[in-house]
Amino acid sequence: MAISAAMVKELRERTGAGMMECKKALVESDGDVEAAIEAMRKSGQAKAARKSGRIAAEGAVMIAIAEGAKRGVLVEINCETDFVAKDENFSKFVAAVAQTALSSSAADAAALADLPLAGDGSSSVNAAREALIAKIGENIQVRRVVRFDDAEGVLYSYRHGVRIGVVVELVGGDETLGRDIAMHIAASSPLCVSADQVPSETLEKEREIFRAQALESGKPENIVEKMIGGRVRKFLEEVTLLGQPFVKDPDTSVEKLLSQAGAQVRRFARVEVGEGIEKRSENFADEVMAQVRGD
Repeated sequence: MAISAAMVKELRERTGAGMMECKKALVESDGDVEAAIEAMRKSGQAKAARKSGRIAAEGAVMIAIAEGAKRGVLVEINCETDFVAKDENFSKFVAAVAQTALSSSAADAAALADLPLAGDGSSSVNAAREALIAKIGENIQVRRVVRFDDAEGVLYSYRHGVRIGVVVELVGGDETLGRDIAMHIAASSPLCVSADQVPSETLEKEREIFRAQALESGKPENIVEKMIGGRVRKFLEEVTLLGQPFVKDPDTSVEKLLSQAGAQVRRFARVEVGEGIEKRSENFADEVMAQVRGD
């Protein structure tokens, strides 16, 4: 029986499994969706789908940089607990996904899902993820992929534990400077490289806040404008890499440090586990009961 795209779509929606896994299950069941679901439940793939709605805000960030340091990736993979984030099986999966991303052109997690997992040509990234869910018993999600391709400069990186990863493209300078800048970004979390890269809507929003604060002082309009200008300059110093004081020497700005070395930062990426995920607070007894029930 011919397997249509609509059938694959239905099975994906009902199980949460990857496209290739759904197509394979439908072929093996001769197009019988219900039989395919039953087979996937037996193999653990449907178990993974049942856990897909649970919040996964822990996990790990992994960095992979190709030889020559002109191409690299940052990936974030989430799980539900810090305990699993330290599990050897989870760590191996994270490292394999990073290598898969590096060796491909996948722009995001969705594009990565159906690619063969590095070191395991028999399984896709998504199939390996589902197998790991069945083994560990937690929701696991490949959340983010950040790519650096065809770098003009050299890529340097820093990983703080497993939770924060930074890749920076540096033109000029050396390995020590590159690592120092990456460590600084991990610690200070700048928004962008320079003031001209700050989004206009972000700057305008801050300007309005500063205006409202300044007007409350009751000072004349010309003084208010000077106050706003000063606060905007201070804001730009705080949120831009070049404006920030260097963490190892607060008397020197990053801009001055780079200038002294004749170097420039072209771009950077900073990824922290769980950014933007709203964590749910659960009662411990309820959590234990959920595990006992196998939810």
